[in-house]
Amino acid sequence: MTAERLLTFGAVVFVLFYGNLVCHATESQVGLCLMCDGTVLNGSAVWNFCTSSAGEINGRCCLQKDNTSGAVCITGLDISHCNLSVVEDLSEASTATMIDLSFNPISNLSDLVFQGFSQLSYVILPSNLTCPGGNASWEKTEVNSEYRLCKGQINACNQTGHMSWDCPQNSLCSPYGPSFFACSCAEDFHGYKCLREGEFPTAKVFGILGGSTVLTSILLWVTQRRKAKAM
Repeated sequence: MTAERLLTFGAVVFVLFYGNLVCHATESQVGLCLMCDGTVLNGSAVWNFCTSSAGEINGRCCLQKDNTSGAVCITGLDISHCNLSVVEDLSEASTATMIDLSFNPISNLSDLVFQGFSQLSYVILPSNLTCPGGNASWEKTEVNSEYRLCKGQINACNQTGHMSWDCPQNSLCSPYGPSFFACSCAEDFHGYKCLREGEFPTAKVFGILGGSTVLTSILLWVTQRRKAKAM
């Protein structure tokens, strides 16, 4: 399997890698839950998943609340039977564990739709579509005349879950959706390809940027004022 990568060379370590998702139900997320009529069907895969995990049905979504942080995430999305021919953006449901797109006249579905879906474990698709990232990105795939099931997303990083052959030295690898992974600088490293060691000089960098912004603003103000007086 050739994993596609998203390089993020900087001081940030992906929270997705540690499973600590920070999310809340935004207006756009609620809109995604109402993108087609009706609600999650009683007895459907998403319904069974939601009720067994103590989730809350909201339109076409299963919402889960973290009792510690109070954050609310979309953990299940059922947009089956919605007569959708094109699906381009599901990013607001990137915290989902299960997504059902079955029984829709979708002829093509880009892997990029699921970029960032590191928690995704079950995808139900029309039978004519392939699993995101291909079968090699899933532990098990099943297909019949009505739907295709992709089950158990495989970590695109190597077996240790820390370093990837395609990440630069001094960086960590974290899953970023089916066939995708992200590289982020390890602790005490930053900069281009994580080659610089030591803490990122935040105060110095933002000090220079702030000073340059103020100086530019003053020059523009003086210039515009002179033009105004000349008129």
